[in-house]
Formats: sequence, C-alpha cells, structure tokens
Amino acid sequence: MAGPLPLGDPAPADGRLPSDLAIDPAAPFSAYLHVPFCRVRCGYCDFNTYTSGELRGAKQEDYASTLITEIDLAKRVLADAGALRPMDTVFFGGGTPTLLPAGALARMLGAATDAFGLTDGAEVTVEANPDTVTPEVARTLADAGVTRLSIGMQSAVPHVLAALDRTHRPENVTTAVAAAKDAGLAVSVDLIYGAPGESLGDWEASLDAALAFESDHISAYALIIEDGTKLARQIRRGEVPAPDDDLQADMYELADARLAAAGFDWYEISNWSRTVEQRSRHNLAYWRGSDWWGFGPGAHSHVAGLRWWNVKHPAAYAQRLAAEESPAAGTERPDAESRILERVLLLSRIREGIAVADLQPDKRTRVAGLIADGLVDPAAAVRGRVQLTLRGRLLADAVVRELTD
Repeated sequence: MAGPLPLGDPAPADGRLPSDLAIDPAAPFSAYLHVPFCRVRCGYCDFNTYTSGELRGAKQEDYASTLITEIDLAKRVLADAGALRPMDTVFFGGGTPTLLPAGALARMLGAATDAFGLTDGAEVTVEANPDTVTPEVARTLADAGVTRLSIGMQSAVPHVLAALDRTHRPENVTTAVAAAKDAGLAVSVDLIYGAPGESLGDWEASLDAALAFESDHISAYALIIEDGTKLARQIRRGEVPAPDDDLQADMYELADARLAAAGFDWYEISNWSRTVEQRSRHNLAYWRGSDWWGFGPGAHSHVAGLRWWNVKHPAAYAQRLAAEESPAAGTERPDAESRILERVLLLSRIREGIAVADLQPDKRTRVAGLIADGLVDPAAAVRGRVQLTLRGRLLADAVVRELTD
C-alpha cells in the first residue's frame, strides 16, 4: 500500500468546490478511475493497491457500483460550480483494472460518459496485466468505448520479471497485444529498467521484444526504490543490490537510440510514440496541469488549482459514499511559489518544454549555463523554449533545481 496521504485542509463532507474558485468552463477535463486490486503485490510497487487479503470488509464485486456513486457526486459538484464539461481523456489505472470483469469496467465508463459526456475522438485507456487480457475482454472493452490498452510488460526476461515479483509469463504479452489489436485498440507497452540483476543485455532483449510487437507507444521507466516496499527492505538487508545509476543511464540511452531507430520519438522523458496522435493525451493532461477528477480510493483530483485526495482504503471509501458523503480526505491550494516549482517540474519533462518567459525573471539568465552544460537545446532556447537534450533528460532533476532554487 502507498504511504500516508498528504497533509491538507479538511474537505467538505458534501464535496462542494470553493465559491471563489476561478474555473474555466472551456478548459480540458479528464477522468482517472482507480481500480485498487492486485492478485499479488509487486515488490517495487507503492501504489494504493490491495490484494484480496487486505480488503477488510470491502468487496471487489461491489466496487463498480461504489465508484459510480462517486461519479454521481462529481456530476452534482461540477454542475453546481458551473464546471460540468465533457471528458477529453479517461484512464483506468491501478492496481490491475482488468482484474475486474470487463463488463464492470464498461459500466463505470458508461456512467462517466452519461454524467459528463465525451469529446469527439476522446482517448480512453485501460491498464492491463498481460495475464488478464483475452480476446473477449478486449472486444468488450472496445465495444464499451475504450480506445487504448496499456499493457504492463515490464520485461521479456524471466529472471527480471521474478526480481520485480511479476507473475505473468513473457509469452502472455504476445497474446495480450494480439487480442488488443484484433479488437481495434491502440496499444502501449510499458517497461521497467534497472531491476536487481538486470544486465544491459537483458534490457536490450526486452527492448527488442517490445519493438517486435509493433505497438503505437512504449513507456520505459527507471526502477525507483520507494520506502516501505518489499524491494526497499530487501536492499536494506543486503539481499539484492540497489539500482546502479550509471547502468540505468546506459539503459536509458540504449532505449532512446533503439526506439528512435524504430521510428519512435520521445515526447516525455519516459514515453515514446510513433506519431504525435499516438502520444498519451491523458498523461499529457497531467504534465500540462489540466483539470481532472480522480475517482476511487486514494485518487487525487485537480480543478482550477484546487487539489484534493480521497481516503485510501476501499472500505473507508465505500463507507463515505454509502453515507452520502464525499470520499475526499483533504484539500489544498498550492501557493504561488509551489505552483511555479510544479510548473517547471512538469513542463520541463515534455518535449515542448517550458517557455523561458514562464520562468521567474531571476532564473531566466540561468538558461545560458544549462545550454553550456549540454542540458538544454540551444536552438529551442533561441525560440524562447527550455527543452531538454538527451543529457538533460538524464539530469532533469538538476535542471529543475537550477531553474527553481
């Protein structure tokens, strides 16, 4: 399970938004639907997820109905605030959304569509474990309006999957991708690099396998050791080695080169697509600071600068909604300094970068030094944008510190 929720101000029991919130009714709007169930907890994961033995009173079979209750609440709240808008993107994340029957996911999507509507060409993504995708599941999702499946491949090498506590077999990714494509769904393949015992050759094999699927989109995330996870405890006890920063950098450079050679272009530090249209518009909505409502236990939301987050446990979440109360646990409005830091942190990750004019005046002069260090593209800077080079992507945190400290 994830760490503690952030501190914040108390959330109103009815979920209402502050009357002074300046909401742009024309701004894009997205929905995130959290499905917090997993068969097995992966050793590296600190997401808000629960195995069957951890539900303590919550029932997986009731989950769709419970989440639909929050959708009804959100419709009332947003309508009262004059901010009811159709969804540009929808994302089912987890956990493992496809542990629920495909029909349950279809019910949730149908309820959200009935409540808010979908824009023309909206992107609707479902994350999936390869073991849970069958032709029937893929067809049901496609018929319900899902447009995209994000398949958690992680690696093609059995000992790397074992180090990550992943339970699927590599060959199941092949059948999952085929089922998604046959149903007419766009496909993203998700990878993790830097697992204990993973060599550069192992990573190369995983990249080659991912490219062989001819998917539309590939994500490649460096393994991060989060406090409180099984993997963090194993490293602390000396049972497995910690990730090697230099090896992870080599893996990233190899991924970028291999993907570029195969016709993929990076658009965010950890994400590549074949075309602009195949980028994950939902994730771009986060990085660009758009509005979204996060449904489900532990989900976070953002509307016009106001943030709030739901209670974590599925049982507490269900109890709040059954009592006709908002499941929100707390809210916050970041101050101006925090908003600037977040804007730099998020926008610097994407290919378009951040406008030099959006930096604080005393930080704009630092761009020249970042160019000299090979971290920022000089041609883009001439056009007034701070865009990361390959070296800059590897040292993105240092760039953000230089532009904000």
